[in-house]
Amino acid sequence: MAFKPQYCITPETAKALMAIEASRAAVDRLPISAQLIASLRDSARLLSTHYSTQIEGNRLTLPEVEKVIAGQGGFPGRERDEKEVRNYYKAVDKSEALATQKRQLKEEDIQLLHGLAFEGKAKPTPYRDGQNVICTSGDGSIVYMPPEAKDVPALMQELIEWINDEIEEKRLPVPVIAALAHYQFATVHPYFDENGRTSRLLATMILHRCGYGLKGIYSLEEYYARNLRGYYDALSVGPSHNYHMGRAEADVSGFVQYFCEGMADAFLNVRARAESVGGDVHGDKGALMRELRPLQRQALGLFVQSKVVTAGELADYLGIAPRQGRDLCTKWIEEGFLMVENPSKKARSYCLAERYEEGLVADQDALTVPMSPEAARLGGEGSSRSLTRTHRPAPSVRSKPRGSR
Repeated sequence: MAFKPQYCITPETAKALMAIEASRAAVDRLPISAQLIASLRDSARLLSTHYSTQIEGNRLTLPEVEKVIAGQGGFPGRERDEKEVRNYYKAVDKSEALATQKRQLKEEDIQLLHGLAFEGKAKPTPYRDGQNVICTSGDGSIVYMPPEAKDVPALMQELIEWINDEIEEKRLPVPVIAALAHYQFATVHPYFDENGRTSRLLATMILHRCGYGLKGIYSLEEYYARNLRGYYDALSVGPSHNYHMGRAEADVSGFVQYFCEGMADAFLNVRARAESVGGDVHGDKGALMRELRPLQRQALGLFVQSKVVTAGELADYLGIAPRQGRDLCTKWIEEGFLMVENPSKKARSYCLAERYEEGLVADQDALTVPMSPEAARLGGEGSSRSLTRTHRPAPSVRSKPRGSR
């Protein structure tokens, strides 16, 4: 039986969807430098890691999480918490990398994210092979009983097929697709542990894949952590705690509304922050930034790292096909955004046109954001890293169950 979620778009959900689009458009128009985007992205990943693990009981504070990611952990009695933080940071990085791949979502993608979040290893993990039950930490009463293990593979396959169909058909707003995917994954509960974190990674990956990545500078998890009771209440729907006794057919409009309101809140926060710092961009530099299209602004991040790039490296960085990368280079030369650095057919390379090189990037030369040992090992695009530019092409930037908590 195909996955057919029961829900409606409430007036509150519709209002949230409109707010999301307004913030998305506003941020896209802002003259934000590549340097600032990198800084905001680092902050967003840190917040996502802290709040997503905190929701599941992680005891580390935000400053402690920052130290762990910087390779400066070693908090007594917090070894497991530190491991969770490091693992989730890796998974966030991977989810954004997977979102750039121009293909349909696969079950293996989700299993890989779970493997990173749970074990810290880039290895897909199999679904649970037994029944799991979610109980209260107090008296141990049952809160939710997921479907039987034998039903999980089919339910997950149906969910993946539904996600791919909805993304392709574009019948629903992307935030609604992400919300329903988040809900259904948490409801199927395909693993003994790490279901909540993996469901949030899945939703974020869908948003990034479908143009709602907002340059990777937002964190949904902070909203959930601040309104945790609302998060769990929105997930707990239906006449019974048993999946097979009405939970599967329950109306999930409440969770869709909660998710979209949280996303609107996160986007509004990013918009306010970006407008406050973006307002510091003056004169010719601000005018130049406003001339650029979104993809050109995004490409500046690559030129911050390397003065000369190839079409293939540009394609990898933007998450597009190699041929599209070559076509973009040709088009951007015509528009005066790029110049040919090396005209050789086999080793053709490009650099920014002089006006953009001087006005937008030159003042960022030798700017360095210290790279932590952990970030260096992860090698992720959003990790704190050196932004010192080189004059050679840079590498592609993309870079046992224990019960539910």
